[in-house]
Amino acid sequence: MPQKMPRKVSRRTFTRGALVAGGLMLVSRRTSAADFELRQFHNQPDDSPLHKRLVEMWAAVKQETGGRIQVQTFPDNNKIAGGDPAALQMVVSGELDFFTLNGGSIGNLVPASNVQGLLFAYHSPEQIFEALDGDLGDYLRREMMAKGLYAVPRGCFDNGMHQITCSTRPIRTVDDLQGLKIRTPDAPIYIEAWKALGASPVVANINKLYETLKSGAAEAQTNPLAIAEFMKLYEVQKYVSMTSHGWSGFNLLASMKLWQRMPADLQQAIERNAMKYARLQRADNAAFNLEFRTKLAQQGMIFNEADTSSFRGKLTSYYARWKDTIGQQTWSLLEAHVGKLG
Repeated sequence: MPQKMPRKVSRRTFTRGALVAGGLMLVSRRTSAADFELRQFHNQPDDSPLHKRLVEMWAAVKQETGGRIQVQTFPDNNKIAGGDPAALQMVVSGELDFFTLNGGSIGNLVPASNVQGLLFAYHSPEQIFEALDGDLGDYLRREMMAKGLYAVPRGCFDNGMHQITCSTRPIRTVDDLQGLKIRTPDAPIYIEAWKALGASPVVANINKLYETLKSGAAEAQTNPLAIAEFMKLYEVQKYVSMTSHGWSGFNLLASMKLWQRMPADLQQAIERNAMKYARLQRADNAAFNLEFRTKLAQQGMIFNEADTSSFRGKLTSYYARWKDTIGQQTWSLLEAHVGKLG
């Protein structure tokens, strides 16, 4: 089991190489015999499929490279002050080696990557993985490289299709969203969508999700069912409305500064294993999202199927705005996979 980082790691503390909290010391990478002693952060719990497969992936890379690359994997990026946005900037600057993040949150830096977060654009994870493992993903990778990020090809892990959970009422039609306080990540692609649908977005990083719902600051949230189970949202939410309105995943990002320092054979070892373990995690996650519908119902959550046709009519201006933001080329690549939008 990887050693856990202390809470709220500042940039200065992070780059110093020695982190002390509660008597625990993370020794500087300089003490290791490895050519590259690195750190992988992500924002999911340590019992999630993402954490499991990342740990296995880096163990495989270590073995394949004879120990030249050694990577510690740390769950729950609330150890970094500022959460996802701060962590992303640390990857760009080279202060953080590897990080996983959804496209909507990357979109604050790389506008084209917002394409991953569009509501009602995708019918299934399989559809978007065809695009992200192909021409759309290649284009997004080039856009990220220009901003100092290396997105590992075919290394996008799955979060899944999003459903709405709520503490106060089921969501059956768009009318039920009017004025609803719904938690959202700090990303315009999500915030603007909920406003267009008539809800009142409440911005909170995922490490604050449970607390935000428990306090009543938000009544509802949107995530795949696996998140509701792993984060025990059944303790603070009553209803699950099956909307499948959006998709999110975890793009495996490396610091471009780090990537350019690596020999080609080490880069190739990472890419081969990222593709292998991303596919294993996608299968894990698909199985969990099916299993947890039954499990969450057994834990007292009440399910309903929403009429999503009433949602799409509210998003015409939303699509027009985001087509301009992500660019015509990105939009065309998307529509080649999913059909016409708007």
